[in-house]
Amino acid sequence: MELKIKKFLKNRQEQDLLRDLNVVSFCDEGKIRIGEREYINFSSNDYLGLSMHSEIISKARQGANIRAGATSSRLLTGTTSLHHALEEHLAKFKKKPASLIFNSGYQANVGIISALVGKNDAVFSDRSNHASIIDGIRLSDAKLFRFRHNCAAHLEELLEKERHNYQNALIIAETVFSMDGDISPIKEIARLKEKYDLVIMVDEAHATGIFGENGTGISEKENVTDKVDIIMGTFSKALGSFGAYAAMSERLKKYLVNTCRSFIYSTALPPAVIAANLAALKIIKTEPYRRVKLLENADHLRKRLMEEGFKTKGNTQIIPLMVGENASAVSMSEFLKRKGYWAAAVRPPTVPRGQARIRLSVCFHHEREQIDKFIESVKLWIRRS
Repeated sequence: MELKIKKFLKNRQEQDLLRDLNVVSFCDEGKIRIGEREYINFSSNDYLGLSMHSEIISKARQGANIRAGATSSRLLTGTTSLHHALEEHLAKFKKKPASLIFNSGYQANVGIISALVGKNDAVFSDRSNHASIIDGIRLSDAKLFRFRHNCAAHLEELLEKERHNYQNALIIAETVFSMDGDISPIKEIARLKEKYDLVIMVDEAHATGIFGENGTGISEKENVTDKVDIIMGTFSKALGSFGAYAAMSERLKKYLVNTCRSFIYSTALPPAVIAANLAALKIIKTEPYRRVKLLENADHLRKRLMEEGFKTKGNTQIIPLMVGENASAVSMSEFLKRKGYWAAAVRPPTVPRGQARIRLSVCFHHEREQIDKFIESVKLWIRRS
């Protein structure tokens, strides 16, 4: 063990700058305080600014008055009336017969995938899918086929060649990709469902609350909800709270309740978190102006960056500034911090080697003036680098 740690640290010191933990003392309205300094925050997933919403905090306090923790797994004594109400509300929100709550997006993906497929099955996964999806596939022991990022044509080539060799098959993709900020061609993927006898699962973690007429995600926006078998997402991004969910059929829910290890062997989320999640779902419906402003902010930032000749990816609230080398990404991040902006560098293994970037997360609370001043700092770094 000691040799493994020593080798890791040596390699990282030679090739990369090690990442570290930063203690946050304040985070609200698009700002963050770390140490003695306050920054404009471009690295938060609190896209709609709900983490400090008074109604959500009030409901969380009411939930905490029930008891501090759930005290048990869901299958023992951990299911409260709040858990039941949240799952009913989620099912209606996602226009699915049923839903199931998980303790995190990671636990949801790892547990669902490994419960659905096994040794004689295949998973067709977008090459840029989140680590939790990859880990779920590894645990399942199913055969993995990775299709080129957002390339439905390559996916179909793989299905034509390989689908008949396996008993069951699962296609899985994020709808909004967390590092590139682009959108999956979910309508094209859904077209393949009947043709190749597939189960489709999508991860709406970064789309829930933002896209679609009712804010339910890309599946709603692209009108493919009925073709997608499992719609997974989280409460910890745009909804400002914590935990995850999966919306599905009643039959599939019953199966997962009895087979999904990450669900069965975890203490349930505490009532305060569940109450906060319920409040957040209601606010998505009653305050749609939040997602409108968010996407307008993102469009403005993306347009300004392109005007300055900076290459960006995606068309969502996530805007990656592609830098390339790790040292350059860290240098840019540190420069922006000195200018008053918290914009973290993202490096391997989170992204492929040579694709280090500054991952900008736009939020509801950002103002045009802040965005325009940020652009000036980006331009200054480009001239100095």
